[in-house]
Amino acid sequence: MQIAVLGAGAWGTALALAFHGPHRVTLWGYEAEHVAELRAQRENRRYLPGVALPEDLEVTASIDEAAAEADLHLVVTPLIGLRATVRALQRVRPGTPLVWACKGLEAGSGRLPHEIVEEELGQDAPCGVLTGPSFAAEVARGQPTAITLASRDAAFVEHWLPVLHQPLLRVYANTDLVGAEIGGALKNVMAIAAGVSDGMGFGLNARAALITRGLAEIARLAVALGGRPETLMGLAGMGDLILTCTGDLSRNRRVGLALAQGKTLDVILRELGHVAEGVPTAREVAALAARHGVEMPLCEAVDALLHRGLSAAEAVDRLLARDPKHE
Repeated sequence: MQIAVLGAGAWGTALALAFHGPHRVTLWGYEAEHVAELRAQRENRRYLPGVALPEDLEVTASIDEAAAEADLHLVVTPLIGLRATVRALQRVRPGTPLVWACKGLEAGSGRLPHEIVEEELGQDAPCGVLTGPSFAAEVARGQPTAITLASRDAAFVEHWLPVLHQPLLRVYANTDLVGAEIGGALKNVMAIAAGVSDGMGFGLNARAALITRGLAEIARLAVALGGRPETLMGLAGMGDLILTCTGDLSRNRRVGLALAQGKTLDVILRELGHVAEGVPTAREVAALAARHGVEMPLCEAVDALLHRGLSAAEAVDRLLARDPKHE
């Protein structure tokens, strides 16, 4: 099987390594200079240092070269690049099955990834999302990981599940595309909140409460949008949420830790050097929740902290001042 992995960041590189061997993999990066570095160094020192790229793993800056002969297009760009990449793939080889590993809500439109894909390719396009608790560095080093392949088309999932499933990268099937994507998008917002809590020294009790109430918020929105609550109890929901809120490799958690130190968002993102999808997603999810009448106080507090001038201490005070309610 020939797989084109579109996006040479940490996660794209990790997935290219995971699928290399059983399949022929070509890794595409949009920046020619970066691709030249990958080829010369056989290592992604910019985004995934310390992991060697096999000599027979092809790396290219030509999307035509990467995608033209592929049996599967796997898009692993940041969400901001999904729409343009899908358009380019449609030009190169229309109708090729598509899987994306992007998480978040599109800035400005609030679209989930599958809505972006449907706008570009139509509702009948063969496609799905790969999501779940997965740090790129661990996947790249062959550490055991379990993720979800979700699509509205059960036949699509059943066909591609055995192709993508690997001994150390276990892939589970799901047909709740909305629930899987909401879980992947909102866990990043909750991880920022968890980082703030930990950074302010509130302790493990507070973190556990935040994760639990955060999961309740995520499930409420998912159900309002047509998702299934049980999806949020699995890998794409609770699994991804726990990992991102507690793991030191989490970029979004690191954003929250830095906010608790009083750093500005501009400084934090510059020092991070990677995309933290929870930052733009917080604004969009607050707007989406308001449109659907879903109460999401944690997401609203993170949005206010990131985009509306609220300090970390004020955000905490606002949450602690809420009236007691039934769980």
